[in-house]
Amino acid sequence: MNKQVKSMRPFIGAKDFGTSRNFYKDLGFEETALGDGMSVFKMGDLAFYLQNAYVKDWVDNTMIFMEVADVNQFYNDLTALDLPAKYENVKLSSIRNEDWGSECFLHDPSGILWHFGAFNSNN
Repeated sequence: MNKQVKSMRPFIGAKDFGTSRNFYKDLGFEETALGDGMSVFKMGDLAFYLQNAYVKDWVDNTMIFMEVADVNQFYNDLTALDLPAKYENVKLSSIRNEDWGSECFLHDPSGILWHFGAFNSNN
């Protein structure tokens, strides 16, 4: 098997596609619409597909971990965006320090849980 992987892009669902599209643009992702019910969102070399599909059990169990260089700075940037005031059901949780590193959490408007974290140097 040739293992020259170029990217990995998860598919996530949206309870309200338009609201989720706006949320991710506000979060700093660039959107490319791929049709009426599908968009790809990119930030640097990272990307994911947002689809106009909602299955409660699927969305409620979707978590995405995004590694960031500085959790404190990223958390401050998230706080400045004030996304919970702009979007219903969006929750930002404070930074947790763990043995492996640190992270903060953000629930999107559909309930998808994003982990923004940084690993300790030995991980």
